[in-house]
Amino acid sequence: MSDLHASAPSLPVRIAPGRLRRTGLVALLLVLGLAIGGIVIRLHANTALKARTEAAAVTTVSLIDPARVDAHEELTLPGNVQAYFDAPIYARVPGYLKKWHVDIGTPVKAGQLLAEIETPEIDQQLRQAEADLATAKAKQKLAEITSKRWTDMLASESVSKQETDEKNGDYEAKMATTAAARANVERLQALQSFKRIVAPFDGVVTARKTDIGDLINAGSSSGAELFRVADMHKLRVYVQVPQTYSDEVTNGMTAQLHFPEKPGSSFPATVVGTSQAISESSRSLLVQLEVDNAQGKLISGSYADVHFDLPATPGVLQLPVTALLFRRHGMKVATLGDDNHIVLKNIQIGRDLGTQVEVVSGLGANDRVIDSPPDWLAQGDQVQVAGSKSAGTPDAKPPAVAAVAP
Repeated sequence: MSDLHASAPSLPVRIAPGRLRRTGLVALLLVLGLAIGGIVIRLHANTALKARTEAAAVTTVSLIDPARVDAHEELTLPGNVQAYFDAPIYARVPGYLKKWHVDIGTPVKAGQLLAEIETPEIDQQLRQAEADLATAKAKQKLAEITSKRWTDMLASESVSKQETDEKNGDYEAKMATTAAARANVERLQALQSFKRIVAPFDGVVTARKTDIGDLINAGSSSGAELFRVADMHKLRVYVQVPQTYSDEVTNGMTAQLHFPEKPGSSFPATVVGTSQAISESSRSLLVQLEVDNAQGKLISGSYADVHFDLPATPGVLQLPVTALLFRRHGMKVATLGDDNHIVLKNIQIGRDLGTQVEVVSGLGANDRVIDSPPDWLAQGDQVQVAGSKSAGTPDAKPPAVAAVAP
């Protein structure tokens, strides 16, 4: 019996149809869940990528506030200090320097003797001219006597009127010759007086460029400068003021002078005049100031820093030069509107202060100005401010999708 059981073939296991359908449905749901999850993840990734692309396309800018100009502004310019009077002394007659009486740094008075020149040629010419004058006087005297004698003889009709007129004319010619000889003597005497070189005004000898025995040529074109005398009781200061500030520097304005050799000290100077013309080469106005130097502390020819205290123009704002846009139709700045859109404004520039410029019109104190705007920025472009988060910026990670459980 047991052998018969063992040799009988095994029968197949039969699965119930209901269970098979449930297993297939679970598998189908699992496949559908995975497919749907993949689609959702891909759609979310595409949406996030699009949002990030749009956010990256929006320009990020930084804002600055226009600065109000202070109540006063100090303008410092280089100035050249010169003597009130400064005269080079040249010789009027040729010769040799006989002696000089003053050296550099010597105070002199007007008319004081500076040097003497030996003029042998002029001395000889003067002696000859005096001799010519004496000869002319003798001839004039003889002509006078002859003229009177012939005039008397004409009354008795002893001589003709023609001959008498000739004698009178000769007398008048001799008088003219005498006058010319006398004028020549006086001319040479005047030249001879120039042998003495004298100071033209009260001052100080600032240069001596000659010595005993030097050959002296007359005049400034052919001769060398012998002395230089400067009157330094007052000093003139010349400053080139840029055209931008030319209207603000006026006569009577006070400035302070600072000298590098006198640190910590300042000297008041007063504007006394301008050239009333802008130089085409430097676009600046030449301004003249005067400073008192009665105590002799200042030196002619020195350099000074001239400090002007200028009043500020009402309503003027300052911006860094990095905020400016150079466009075809003029200077502009980019400002940020309430809706984060660009508003371009035309402005008028005043003074250029280097890294800053003054804006005199076209900009308000409450405007939000964009610093370092890109050149392609246009009216109405949307931007975002650095440090703020755009409304369309997505989260860093997409939400997780739960797997469908069987």
